[in-house]
Amino acid sequence: MKELTELFDWIDRDQGGTSDRLNANCLQLKSVCSPLSCRSFPVMMDPTPAVVSAQWLADAIQNKLVGPKLRILDGSWYLPKSKRDTREEFNQKHIPGASFFNIDECCDQSSPYDHMLPTPSDFSRYVSDLGIGNDTHVVVYDTSDFGSFSAPRVWWMFRVFGHSSVSVLDGGFKHWVADGHPVTSDYTKPEKRDFQASLNQSWVKSYEDVLQNIKTKQVQVVDARSGGRFRGTDPEPRGDIQSGHFLGAINMPYTTFLESNGKHKSTEALTKLFQNAGVDPKKPIWASCGSGVTACHVLLAADRLGHADLYLYDGAWVEWFKRASPDLIISEGEGKKA
Repeated sequence: MKELTELFDWIDRDQGGTSDRLNANCLQLKSVCSPLSCRSFPVMMDPTPAVVSAQWLADAIQNKLVGPKLRILDGSWYLPKSKRDTREEFNQKHIPGASFFNIDECCDQSSPYDHMLPTPSDFSRYVSDLGIGNDTHVVVYDTSDFGSFSAPRVWWMFRVFGHSSVSVLDGGFKHWVADGHPVTSDYTKPEKRDFQASLNQSWVKSYEDVLQNIKTKQVQVVDARSGGRFRGTDPEPRGDIQSGHFLGAINMPYTTFLESNGKHKSTEALTKLFQNAGVDPKKPIWASCGSGVTACHVLLAADRLGHADLYLYDGAWVEWFKRASPDLIISEGEGKKA
């Protein structure tokens, strides 16, 4: 105990005593540091924070902590109309030590809908090849101009497959670069590890679940698409899909969960945001969007407010529009023709 106390005194004195820096050093001490002896316990020990700062990650990289116990993933994904090649962007520059996570590869390839969840065995194989084990802390970011776009989807995928030690980088790559942190084009494939996924199937909602909920009105459903797409006044990015929403859905565009600089809003701001939308984050929430990506911003926000159950309608609006009858499409625009 004396040695730990002296070490923490050194961290506080010589490294500024900030929570981010203290936390980065704590990654080295998990094997010897108990909750009762760790002065940073309220901000470091389990449960893993859903969001970590750029400074926290920069300190971890500088202290050479990236490895089997800490892995960084670039989970960038964009709609085809953006014409962005995310893997090529990764090859050109990324956060040092990061690997690329492709949600279009780690998915159910047999589904007619985009990037539906893979099987537990397929997810296990995919992340094992990225050097991730069940004891690895995973930090996910993306390169969106908004600061965060697809990273929460990857975060939720780990959560739904039973891995709670996963965080989203606050402000993403945008804020990382703005703060002057290093980037690189170098990449070394991590050594394969063993990851065993356990799917929480109840967190994955289906078309039939949403259809039933429209009848019973028992659960809040939050749609994270833009207001125009939700109302049906703006087009969907996919040419064969018309905009609109299903009955009872509440619109909370994913960008409202972010500050103008790309960082995630504080828990106080999130509480007010949910209240203003008429959503009680302490009650069950099902999230939806276009294809199951930005809906995860809703779940990330609810998780940060202490909500444990993170339900996602994985097929989202694309599946709903293709399968639902025209009378189940609520739209101020064209809607769906019979």
